[in-house]
Amino acid sequence: MEAKSLFRAIVVSAALLGAACPAAAQVDYPRKSITLIVPSSPATGSDILARRLGQKLGEKWKVPVIVDNRSGASGNIAFNAVAKSPPDGYTLLVTGDIIIRNRSLYKDVPFDPIKDFAPIAPLTAGAMALVANPSVNAASVKALINLLKESPGKYNYASPGNGTLNHLTGERFAFETRTKMLHVPYKGGAPAGAAIASGEVPVGLVAASSAIAFIKSGRAKAIAVTAARRIPLGPDWPTVAESGVPGFEASNWVAIVAPAGTPRDIIAKVNADANRALKMSDVRERLAAVGAEAVGSTPEELGATIRDDSERYGKIVGLLKLKLD
Repeated sequence: MEAKSLFRAIVVSAALLGAACPAAAQVDYPRKSITLIVPSSPATGSDILARRLGQKLGEKWKVPVIVDNRSGASGNIAFNAVAKSPPDGYTLLVTGDIIIRNRSLYKDVPFDPIKDFAPIAPLTAGAMALVANPSVNAASVKALINLLKESPGKYNYASPGNGTLNHLTGERFAFETRTKMLHVPYKGGAPAGAAIASGEVPVGLVAASSAIAFIKSGRAKAIAVTAARRIPLGPDWPTVAESGVPGFEASNWVAIVAPAGTPRDIIAKVNADANRALKMSDVRERLAAVGAEAVGSTPEELGATIRDDSERYGKIVGLLKLKLD
């Protein structure tokens, strides 16, 4: 299932994306304002995307599209609110992949990311970079693996925090390469990147957008990216998969979903109009500035990604016996 990822949406044909349009053209929606709930604070990744998308959708639909930030409880407040909202298309959720990880990471989560939400469209994907301090004697994935095998448990790796996709991807990397690294969580990508640059931690997995400044200044070096293909931010950085770990791919994605039971014609309309917005040059440029790539695709593609990632990272959380309060 590794090949099924958000990046496969990039090659979905225009005909497939357009399939939703006939149904979308017939539905009498929307007739009033729409709320986009975001599980984070203003000016963060999902919020930036939701506001730009909401602006474009509002202009097309001729109704207000209001962004409602519901931060707290690692997003569970927002997720539960949307799961319990009427399935009428007037309350939608713009969320990252945290929605699937939380089901495994927290006890008594009152929602199911598969059963309680209707997929609408993947919106963006953001690559993570495997980076190292310049003092680390490894310039490639193969060299890093050899180094880790020579000294198992000697090297720490930084991430933006416990339970983040970066953390779980680091553990997955260690598992698949049969190496061992000790996890050091930080409070965000910028502190994790700074720790790597200073030599406080030798290696780390951080968003490519967080790592780029350290790499350009020579305070850190890029080993690889976890995306399925090379990225515009670092076209010379190889992927982990092409560097000797076949099938390895992980990306921070953001998507739009609705409460389960939302009518299919409404899902089709939002999907079609969101895909149109993602093709606009000003939207793509704004996203590229924060290290995200506009994706867009079908509800079915997003549903497959949610199911695949739920299974994949649920296994990693189980392997780690990781639970968060």
